[in-house]
Amino acid sequence: MSVLSMPRLADPLAWLFARVVSTTPNATLRFPEITGRTTAAVVPTSHGEVAATIYHPPFEAGATPPVYLNVHGGGFVVGRPEDDDPWCRYLAARTKCVVVNTGYALAPRWRFPVPVEQIYDVVRWASSVKRNWDGSRLCVGGQSAGGNLCAAAARLALENGGPQIKLQVLHYPLLDLVTSTKDKHAAGGPKAFFRPWMGDIIDTAYIPDRKQRRDRLASPAWGTNGDNIRGIAPALVITAELDRLHDETAAYARKLDAAGSLVEYRDVLGVDHGYNILGDSKEITRQIYDFIADHVASATTRR
Repeated sequence: MSVLSMPRLADPLAWLFARVVSTTPNATLRFPEITGRTTAAVVPTSHGEVAATIYHPPFEAGATPPVYLNVHGGGFVVGRPEDDDPWCRYLAARTKCVVVNTGYALAPRWRFPVPVEQIYDVVRWASSVKRNWDGSRLCVGGQSAGGNLCAAAARLALENGGPQIKLQVLHYPLLDLVTSTKDKHAAGGPKAFFRPWMGDIIDTAYIPDRKQRRDRLASPAWGTNGDNIRGIAPALVITAELDRLHDETAAYARKLDAAGSLVEYRDVLGVDHGYNILGDSKEITRQIYDFIADHVASATTRR
């Protein structure tokens, strides 16, 4: 076991990681030509309030739009909702959805299952008839750790009888915290973005107890956790070919397919983890954003 898997080392390194690592999107991928109106919101959860930014689509007066809940990545220890600002503006402009870009509590100060329960609370808040959008046409989506939290929220919605989620978008998510990062194959080789030492720090800061990492809400792709999920929200699953998290995400896509909930699986060739934030290909990013937007529009058109 790596020394970085010891909480007394992983926790301070996670704090340092959060302070020195920039998750600000590459200038090439910010889409400054897309403008839009935003408002701020504060969402109550069982673990305190979380801040959210609401992105309003261009729609006709009197129309009641559907809603998309976006959950940012960052390995549970870094990241901010504003990192996804380009994507949220893009989606709001490309579809008729209101986009709720939410924050959540980060590790090591707040550990599993706090972020999971917060995101599920935000899902319930977003689905309420009290909102200024149609909560019955709700989608959720996130990348990396955000995809993990969306998968967990969809599982809780299945087990608790709601809210109904029209589509869950899992974009290169982290879905297996049991398997050591060093044992995960990366087609990108030693230069793959997601390094073993990063996994040691992230996994330990988020869930120090290795046995707890086996929880279905922490590691939906591990072992048999993806069995018996028939009825879970329809899923759009996207992997990055060179990503160290590729195989676990593909495995979960197969579980979703077996459950009858896989809408489509797509592997983005030639890119690594975080390609749409830290990469440099606006063309590839735009293609995938359009691909997701088309699925969101289709899912929220169906009543």
